[in-house]
Amino acid sequence: MNDNALPLSRFTVLDLTRVRSGPTAVRQLADWGANVIKIEPPETIDKSQGMGGARHGPDYQNIHRNKRSIALNLKDPEGVTVFMRLVKQADVVVENYRPDVKQRLGIDYESVRAVNPRIVYASISGFGQDGPYSKRPGFDQIAQGMGGLMSITGLPGQGPVRVGVPIADLTAGMYCAIGILVALLEREESAQGQWVQTSLLQAQIAMLDFQAARWLIAHEVPPQAGNNHPTSIPTGVFRTADGHINIAASGEHMWQRLCQTLDVAELLDNPEFASAELRSKNRDAVNAALEQRTSKHNSAELIDRLNHAGVPCGPIYTIDKMFADPQVTHLHMTQPVDHPVLGKINVVGQPVTMSRAVRRQYTPAPERGQHTADVLAEFGLSADEIADLQQRKII
Repeated sequence: MNDNALPLSRFTVLDLTRVRSGPTAVRQLADWGANVIKIEPPETIDKSQGMGGARHGPDYQNIHRNKRSIALNLKDPEGVTVFMRLVKQADVVVENYRPDVKQRLGIDYESVRAVNPRIVYASISGFGQDGPYSKRPGFDQIAQGMGGLMSITGLPGQGPVRVGVPIADLTAGMYCAIGILVALLEREESAQGQWVQTSLLQAQIAMLDFQAARWLIAHEVPPQAGNNHPTSIPTGVFRTADGHINIAASGEHMWQRLCQTLDVAELLDNPEFASAELRSKNRDAVNAALEQRTSKHNSAELIDRLNHAGVPCGPIYTIDKMFADPQVTHLHMTQPVDHPVLGKINVVGQPVTMSRAVRRQYTPAPERGQHTADVLAEFGLSADEIADLQQRKII
């Protein structure tokens, strides 16, 4: 590979996705240099802004950066014919239609595979490609509820609470991207593509992690724990003189260090707090005793003092303050984009760095069909063919 090339620059991805889960998967590939071609219906047959928000809005610009767009009518058989010409030279197709839609359009895995056996075809659905719920429409909050997450989120007794980001959508997209990369690696050995599948429900269940294992192995049904860690105490939110901070001091050694740093060594002699099990059982009393001390200190002072002692802690930021933090700035968690309409904007940066991979220059989310003629020409369509397709509103 050229030392100046981005790691995925040799792969071409046809992006049929909408809304969030699918675009999240494709964004991972695009950020690392894949040649991503976003396929959208022509405005002549679909004048709506489409699902996913306004094209020039923050959400759309963040999730569709680093892609090119073509307008192609896949409801017309000739549009499907053009799509299959792209498939012949592509490496990956990603879609998040309802499972039956791709069959109806004639762009399902078997149809695509017949044209290019090396294709990696990735599908994200709400509940899976088959099974009793496969035809149900999928939505992030529905998956959060069915996947168990809302039952363990929020204050004890509060009732179910959704997480503040569309976590099922986002994690389904991340798992899908991992699956695509695994399939591309396997293709190097087999020379064959395959169908990669995940769903919002599967991703949400997988993200339960130790909470799911508590049921599967120990037969415990995890309850809501609020801001407390479900099993490690004291770990949670503590009031200060000017707000709140997080402290994580589970384990005997860290518990002793916390009490000594806060000058509450007497808590170490309290028999009700003498072990991790007892501190978990008496968590409300532990937290109340600690908060009597933390509430006398300003947040910044207390964070500095605890960190100096090696006790994990940190501020609880609003998002504007989070982006202003010097460590966040150091980590380059925003990336600049020069947009032809919006001007200079920032999008959320990649959370992964590599020692040799160059940091790409981000490009703005494309206008609908912005690159249609260029892309089709790259795939071998002549100028006359492209003009004819435009005249007949196929593109």
